[in-house]
Amino acid sequence: MTYRRFSVSRSQKAPLLAFILSALEGSGCRTLHCSDPAEAPFRISFETADGERMGIVAYAFFANSRQTRNRPGDEHRFQVKYGPKTGEQHELWQDPYGLYTTLFCGINPETGYFVAADPVLHSPTRFFISIEFKDQHVKAILERGWHAWERQRRTKDGLDEPVEVMLGGMPENFLRYVRFERAAKGLDAGHRALLADKMTELDHLRTPEADARAQTPIEVARIHQLTSEFQLAENEILDLIESAPRLKMAVRGWVAEAHLVRQLAGLPAITECMPIEEDGRPDVRVSLRGSRPIFIECKNVLRRPYADGTYRLDFQRTRAAKGDPCSRYYTAEEFDVVAACLHPRTEQWDFCFALSREMDSHDRCPGRLSNRAKVDARWAADVVAVLERALA
Repeated sequence: MTYRRFSVSRSQKAPLLAFILSALEGSGCRTLHCSDPAEAPFRISFETADGERMGIVAYAFFANSRQTRNRPGDEHRFQVKYGPKTGEQHELWQDPYGLYTTLFCGINPETGYFVAADPVLHSPTRFFISIEFKDQHVKAILERGWHAWERQRRTKDGLDEPVEVMLGGMPENFLRYVRFERAAKGLDAGHRALLADKMTELDHLRTPEADARAQTPIEVARIHQLTSEFQLAENEILDLIESAPRLKMAVRGWVAEAHLVRQLAGLPAITECMPIEEDGRPDVRVSLRGSRPIFIECKNVLRRPYADGTYRLDFQRTRAAKGDPCSRYYTAEEFDVVAACLHPRTEQWDFCFALSREMDSHDRCPGRLSNRAKVDARWAADVVAVLERALA
């Protein structure tokens, strides 16, 4: 395995490894291999009580609530650090074969809980950063055993980064966390939050009858749930995966686009509808009654709404160009219409549409659109009416 390894203090890191091993064993898992606690990240392979073999590569750090000067009193954190403080960017390794699942988490062995961040969103990372969370999140973890929330990150110059979905749990839910991270790899924030909320329901799909019907009942149950959730036949899901390699990294994003294209192509007024499979370009090109091309960008809403109940759209790119932090935000000239997929909130593949030129401007990046988009009265479900206005 080719990931980068770091020498760490065996005595200091051993409690983290012990927490993970104990949590897995408490869920009926049998450890097959475990790396030395003097080497980070930890690599563990194990067998579940059902005979499924799994592996994890865990970038694990101590979580604590130690008071820090000029920081809020209700703040907890885990500090991400391996090796010397050089400012170097480090990739968080992902297994290209899918045999090992990457974890990026803080652990509090004394209180007995873990907190997880998105390893894809945080890669690359510097190994001297702090990931903060609040008392209220720890209380929810201890009370519920499994809790997810959104964390808004900002750059040093105060610009918003993409919303991050954090996850916390008790030791009895650590195996659930491994399964979650395996399924959530590459998901947008809205669907990562939806999956976290749905993970408890997956547990109830396991029955003795299902075990008797299949050698891998968990995977069968998941396939059946996906056909219902996506509202596509199994062969349609497989065709999508086969035709779009990036689907494995962002499956629900591609499904949203597939539903959008299907809905648009089914409208008599739309005479052309073509998905665009090029990075850095809008998602769909359409023509209305033979008009010029109209470009549409498809985005998923976030799972948590605003306080007034309106939907939120985290409307920005995951990465900014080097030396230009404002480049993560879109311009109105890049596309004509934005399609907001409501699935992370409603669990239905419905859309609202708005003109890019009518969206709010960014308050700190001239010429850019605000990343904090609100699906309000400017948005409409009638896409033909919105396209007509785009041509006006």
